[in-house]
Amino acid sequence: MTRRLLPLETIRGLAGFGGAQRADGYVFQPTTVDEAREVLALAREAGRRVVLRGSGRSYGDAAIAREAVVLDLCAMNQVVGWDPSTGILEAEAGATLGDVWRRCLPDGWWPPVVSGTMFPTLGGALAMNIHGKNAYRVGTLGEHVRSIDVLPTDGGEVVRLGPSDSLFHSVVSGAGLAGLIVGVRLQLKKVPSGDVRVRGVSCSGWKDQFDAFDRYREDADYMVSWIDCFARGHARGRGLFHAAWYAEGPSATLLEAHQTLPSKVLGVVPKSETWRFLKLLNRRGCMRLVNAAKHAAGRIFEHGREGRQSLVAFSFLLDYVPGWERAYAPGGFIQVQTFVPAAEARRVFDEQIQMQQRAGLESFLGVMKRHRVDEFALSHGVDGYSLALDFKVTRANRARVEALADGLHKSALAAGGRFYLAKDTVLDGADYRLSIGDGLERLHKARERFDPDGILTSAQAERLGLL
Repeated sequence: MTRRLLPLETIRGLAGFGGAQRADGYVFQPTTVDEAREVLALAREAGRRVVLRGSGRSYGDAAIAREAVVLDLCAMNQVVGWDPSTGILEAEAGATLGDVWRRCLPDGWWPPVVSGTMFPTLGGALAMNIHGKNAYRVGTLGEHVRSIDVLPTDGGEVVRLGPSDSLFHSVVSGAGLAGLIVGVRLQLKKVPSGDVRVRGVSCSGWKDQFDAFDRYREDADYMVSWIDCFARGHARGRGLFHAAWYAEGPSATLLEAHQTLPSKVLGVVPKSETWRFLKLLNRRGCMRLVNAAKHAAGRIFEHGREGRQSLVAFSFLLDYVPGWERAYAPGGFIQVQTFVPAAEARRVFDEQIQMQQRAGLESFLGVMKRHRVDEFALSHGVDGYSLALDFKVTRANRARVEALADGLHKSALAAGGRFYLAKDTVLDGADYRLSIGDGLERLHKARERFDPDGILTSAQAERLGLL
């Protein structure tokens, strides 16, 4: 049988958000479910596997695969239903978190879980089951979904799954390997205004960090902390913790005009050019000073003080500087985020900070969060904490960074830790499978139902042995 050839003009080079992993693929962008069916049929006729892609915000290789058909769902981005009396939104999978808040916030509703950027699509966010700064309180995004519509890869009828269906918790969190999520019904969160109250706590070391999370855990709506990864000795773990609460305020704060991030830094420098300045600073010596200055500024200007921020300004820190990831070009960056049970977190995180210092590869940014367990098949949730570390990759240091990442992963795994596929770039497959329990068996049951021919793939799935 002669296989159908795919149009050469669809070939594009694609990368993960971190820019450290790349692959060419045949990119198709359907606008309807029927067009998505046609792309799946075309892939079968061509004998190609299919990788699903949204806005490409997964850091590593979850949305790329060498010479595969790339089914880009970004053009299926309509909000098809919104009920401000119940807070239930219905949207196509390509709608982004930004699309959701812009539609719903004027009516006093906010997405229950958001990542650090508003650009992920709902389909991608659910495939990775994202968490936010409120993970310890409300869990992951999938816990707030009323139903998803799933298109099987054999082109069959769309199936609606709710949380009571056995395969729901496998498709959500399934890394895009268990059918196409084409529609989502999401329960949003009612908010009293478009602002949050934010309190800063300067932390001199790990004890202060963990004490702050414990102190505000029962009260705050959001918690997050920055870690200075260059600090040594008794100062290891120092940083700046923030707790935030939904704030009362005038209805005008709900409007997009109040939420829009400024287009210039200090009213002068266009944000679109800021990444060029970051690129100049993006080296070990400069970042050591930047981290020290940030810690000093937090101690002087923010410790014990409370201010107000818009929900967008507080939630989407990564969007303050458009294209900030370009500051890591040409090699890109790798983020290692490990999730460790509470009883072991302080010891493991301190060990990890020392490991990166001994390697001379200090993370330029460290972020700590609190989490809880959930029921999803490929869950990263633990009753504990996560520490995210960003590492610049160059041609000269790539092997050393990957070796360091492997050591960081193993330190978490030995403590009963878990990993987050949205951030993974270089995780060892055996380590991941050890961490996930029966999650792969549950994923495979969902694949038998929604991908019976096994055409869905990704470079990450092949690397980790998920198929």
